[in-house]
Amino acid sequence: MKRVIAAAALAVGLAGPAMAEPVLGVWKTQVDDGAYAHVTFSQCGAALCGVISKAFDASGEISTPNIGKQLVWDMQANGNGKYSGGKIWQPSTDKVYKSKMTLSGSTLKVAGCVGPICKKQTWSRVQ
Repeated sequence: MKRVIAAAALAVGLAGPAMAEPVLGVWKTQVDDGAYAHVTFSQCGAALCGVISKAFDASGEISTPNIGKQLVWDMQANGNGKYSGGKIWQPSTDKVYKSKMTLSGSTLKVAGCVGPICKKQTWSRVQ
């Protein structure tokens, strides 16, 4: 009986990392209005969210009140690297858009949309 419990505990422990959402981690945005950010994705309840963890301009890392603010929230994983149902904030315009994302390896294609018109960026994985 002890072996069965130990085997079950080991199986659960090994399954945990395999079930981690692939988009979790840190991503570098494209330059927008002369600056870019590192966005850290994590689980936020049943959804995924991304918080600005660092900001940069042409001279390097900068201090900004946007650090720690959510850039992406309510994002739902749909499988096969597709995400939808979220919102994304564009700091340079202070506008919020409906958002969707597509993950392919170390590239994350992010779109913020109003109706059929979308602004798109390609982000790259930092960690």
